[in-house]
Amino acid sequence: MTRPAPGTLAPAHLAVSGLSLSFGGLKALTDVSFEVRPGTITALIGPNGAGKTSLFNCVSGFYRPREGHIRLDGQDIIHTHPPARARAGLARTFQNIALFKGMTVLDNIKLGRHAHMRTNLLQALAYWGAARREEMDLRAEVERQIIDFLEIDHIRNKPVASLSYGLQKRVELARALAMRPRLLMLDEPVAGMNREETEDMARFILDVKEEWGISILMVEHDMGMVMDISDHVVVLNFGKVIAQGPPAQVQGDPQVAAAYLGSGNPAELMRRLSAVGEAA
Repeated sequence: MTRPAPGTLAPAHLAVSGLSLSFGGLKALTDVSFEVRPGTITALIGPNGAGKTSLFNCVSGFYRPREGHIRLDGQDIIHTHPPARARAGLARTFQNIALFKGMTVLDNIKLGRHAHMRTNLLQALAYWGAARREEMDLRAEVERQIIDFLEIDHIRNKPVASLSYGLQKRVELARALAMRPRLLMLDEPVAGMNREETEDMARFILDVKEEWGISILMVEHDMGMVMDISDHVVVLNFGKVIAQGPPAQVQGDPQVAAAYLGSGNPAELMRRLSAVGEAA
């Protein structure tokens, strides 16, 4: 991979510019712009109803924005359907776990590769020749790389319904990684987890960035985790970007404190965030 010259930034992996979305007369997003640089973690934060999920759904192709552009590696994907975005290297997890509960962990993960499979349905049903070889190669890759990486070998043949909530979230991450993404979108990856599960997931997310070189766009309410692992933070409020920058800069922004607390006191915001982290 060609690296940028010293003192310059690598071209944006994901560039969102002037994005606006409305539902009837309700403006969900207004002129939203930000970038995700290669090999970085960008977090989207904001109070409930700020527009984070709407923005996620625009980037992944479930919503069609009224205005603006979404560029993946310089290519405008604003009119590209979700399956084509997946083939282009975009994968996501969901706020509410979207796994097939009656299937095993291994089979759920393998489904993440469907957009890249070369054999057709009839060949797959016959399970012969090229179809059989492709499936065997996929299984070996999933077991050797993804299952070992996420430390879930002990549950690989268990049905997802039998797993704890934290392990199900890890399986959903594994399925997204099976898509071979260049940009991974994580929708509240640690929501509902206890402190130990949260620390494990944060470690895996960092490893995905550092060892796999995957860019990450993340929505998360756990501010302690966001500030610990993010390279860049974008703050939404009422569908508009009110601040963005490195975590330390965003923490000290009075507009961010006002959005969360109703008063522009960054010190009070930090005190409350610290209290949440200690109580968890």
